[in-house]
Amino acid sequence: MKRDHTKVITIGDRVIGGGNPVLIQSMCNTKTEDSMATVEQIHRLEAAGCEIIRVAVPTMEAAEALGDIKKQIHIPLVADIHFDYRLAIAAIENGADKIRINPGNIGSLDRVRAVVDKAKERNIPIRVGVNSGSLEKHLLEKYGGVTAGGLVESALDKVKMIEDMGYDNLVISIKSSDVMMCVKAHEMIAEQTNYPLHVGITEAGTLTAGNIKSAVGLGIILHEGIGDTIRVSLTGDPAEEIKSAKLILKTLGLRKGGIEVVSCPTCGRTRIDLIGLANQVENMTSEFDELNIKVAVMGCVVNGPGEAREADIGIAGGIGEGLLIKKGEVVRKVPEAELLSVLRSELEDMAASRHMEN
Repeated sequence: MKRDHTKVITIGDRVIGGGNPVLIQSMCNTKTEDSMATVEQIHRLEAAGCEIIRVAVPTMEAAEALGDIKKQIHIPLVADIHFDYRLAIAAIENGADKIRINPGNIGSLDRVRAVVDKAKERNIPIRVGVNSGSLEKHLLEKYGGVTAGGLVESALDKVKMIEDMGYDNLVISIKSSDVMMCVKAHEMIAEQTNYPLHVGITEAGTLTAGNIKSAVGLGIILHEGIGDTIRVSLTGDPAEEIKSAKLILKTLGLRKGGIEVVSCPTCGRTRIDLIGLANQVENMTSEFDELNIKVAVMGCVVNGPGEAREADIGIAGGIGEGLLIKKGEVVRKVPEAELLSVLRSELEDMAASRHMEN
């Protein structure tokens, strides 16, 4: 597949599809009715690199809060609606840049049409979402349970329903917690439609399990040229979803820029808190997205300089002290307690030089 074959869709001031960069999404876990808490979380996610944000709209109060939220954020706002078509209409009226619905749980055709007509009036994209937990009874019977084919048929049926109402400003998402089923479903649907696809492994799990399942599933799908926007669904802080999504895209060569941190797995020679240090470095380097470099964090001075040779800059631990390394060459020894601050200072100097060049 080639990602540039999909239709271009505008969401707020961003575009997906047509070979445009794969955009990163997340979803707030705040109560949308609490606009202050929601805005605070969105600002934190924006800083982490979130490019599209979705919020739940389970009540009319939540729908009405969208206007206040949108005024205070800088990325497109997507409203997630289930069951009540009136909430979808209210979300659009209050400024949602896109809505996510499953037409199958909105109700009658007249209710779906009311939502579509309102979206058409504002030219707001509709994300048609289907997942393994919402597959219709007749498709479960037809396919003998939840299958990739059933997910695809369900999604395309709903797309046709909206197309028949005269609207094609659509994004499709088909999600399953079964990684390989999800992969198969995306391969199938990418051959049958040119609408942009929102890709994710739903209900992926906690930080460890969710990251592994998402990396495998999204990695395969994106590597095949499928997918225009992604969400890594994790049970935890949404900021972790952004961190994981950025790394998946960078690993696949779909996202440039930002610092890549490499670190050794530790061994009996390690005499510093390498695990803690590596995590601190990873968190710190997220502040330097303008630097497209590799940073190495090594546990000892035996192999550290050699292992860090391919990195632009690195640190290696010793006994009470460590080494600052540049391009594989030892620059100086540093007290262990100062390793992190010395590395930060070096990165700040590199960032300042980059700004001067630009």
